[in-house]
Amino acid sequence: MRIEQNLHSTYPSLGEIPAEYLSGLPKDCPFYLVDGELLRWQGETEPVHSAMMASENGLLAPLHLGSCPVLDENAAMRAAKAAVDAYGRGLGEWPAMTQGERIRHLECFLERMAAVGDEVVRLMTLEICKPVRQARGEFDRTVQYVRDTIDALREMDGEDSRRFEGDDILARVRRAPLGPVLCMGPYNFPFNETFATLIPALLMGNTAVVKLPKIGRLLFSPILEALRDCFPRGVVNVITGNTELVHPILKSGCVDVFAFIGSSGAANALRELHPRLGRLRCVFGLDAKNQAVVLQDADMDVAAPEILSGSLSFSGQRCTAIKTVFVHQSRADELLERLKAGVGKLKVGMPFDPDVDITPMPEPGRAEYLRDLVDDAVSKGARVINADGGSVLGSLVHPAILYPVDSSMRVYHEEQFGPVVPVVPFDDDRTPVEYQAQSDFGQQVSLFGQNPDRLGRLVDAMSAQVCRVNLNSQCQRGPDTLPFGGRKDSAVGTLSVKDGIRAFSMRTVVASKNTDNNRALLSALQEGQTSSFLNAEHLK
Repeated sequence: MRIEQNLHSTYPSLGEIPAEYLSGLPKDCPFYLVDGELLRWQGETEPVHSAMMASENGLLAPLHLGSCPVLDENAAMRAAKAAVDAYGRGLGEWPAMTQGERIRHLECFLERMAAVGDEVVRLMTLEICKPVRQARGEFDRTVQYVRDTIDALREMDGEDSRRFEGDDILARVRRAPLGPVLCMGPYNFPFNETFATLIPALLMGNTAVVKLPKIGRLLFSPILEALRDCFPRGVVNVITGNTELVHPILKSGCVDVFAFIGSSGAANALRELHPRLGRLRCVFGLDAKNQAVVLQDADMDVAAPEILSGSLSFSGQRCTAIKTVFVHQSRADELLERLKAGVGKLKVGMPFDPDVDITPMPEPGRAEYLRDLVDDAVSKGARVINADGGSVLGSLVHPAILYPVDSSMRVYHEEQFGPVVPVVPFDDDRTPVEYQAQSDFGQQVSLFGQNPDRLGRLVDAMSAQVCRVNLNSQCQRGPDTLPFGGRKDSAVGTLSVKDGIRAFSMRTVVASKNTDNNRALLSALQEGQTSSFLNAEHLK
């Protein structure tokens, strides 16, 4: 087929891959971090391949990047024990530090992490096939997230540390840690999403076990030494292997917080392993089926490019991606023509190309799953409106715009997590509202229109269903100063630079009777060095 030949030609030969991307490959990383030591794993290892294939002598094969350990339960429990011992029931060195001291450790790590940014970006580009400009954006955003979280902690703690005085009570309110944390990030944003939970957890005095994502683990190898050197023993422990690796950790009940970014099914199954669910605090970022709603009076010069980018950035592999488009019947033809033209201009290729838009998909089986969704929709009356839409070669999927999509089709209900854009016509505004109300997911929605009365009614209806309503703009997470959460099966808890601090800490009060002596005592404790918890030196 012509499209298969075209897609085949987009895979490079080894000689066509820029030399800087192949330098140092294969990169074997046999180490894992436990109790302040980089331990060399002597057991099973697993090869790490890129979803990008390379041709040699006319044959395509996945590009071999290196290898990582497949740890066993004993290694996992060693990591958990190190985190538990470092926390010391809240009496360990790390939780007992002042927040100012912990900030200095984080700033040390930030400097070391920034120094290896180019290597992280290179490995991310190869390992998960994220376009290089987006990989750089993910790394830079993570650096800024660390800085913003530190600034937010100073601001929040400055507000909390002000003296409370009632008729009979004097008090100081500070935030205290919760305990050992298990952090698990996703493959699509492996670096940013892992640190989005780890950084606030550490700042607030918790210790951590980080289970690296199965896809996107090699890219963490450049920062393992920095994690070892910048934190006390046992504060950060890093393990790698299959998901079952965390089962004994959760079953033991030794972690007090579970931070997980992934599917709701996996999150619920893992959470249930913990023996004390009432004690376990969960911070989850889960599934989403975000919709765009294009009204009769939408400005199509705005709506079409926002929907195109919102649906297909990183090949649609984002929880915040627009995954269903509802368009008023009277504007459907215009929107479809614009989307078709926009998709035709997207560049399908390899992630090292600075101009590429659509790249190979790293998750095994995802391309076949997407092809099945397209075939199911077509068999039930939808059309693929763009040329070559849904064509697959290996892990590379050409974007497909499907129309008209209805409730009989799987893609109407299932989160595709890939470059398939289902478009649903409607005549009554209640249709997209009812769709959202009946959905198991409730993260975001994008509304495109101009009439304040009509938009006002939709904002009111949707705000009870999702956690972010975007007006004439695509669904997105940023900026990180805004709350990021979801209703129903889309999230547990809320993340932002401030919400992350709240999620991994608990407000704790030190109070006394309101007397002159106690007022002087509290001031001395806050300004002096006798109490790390009350010490406010980092605010100066």
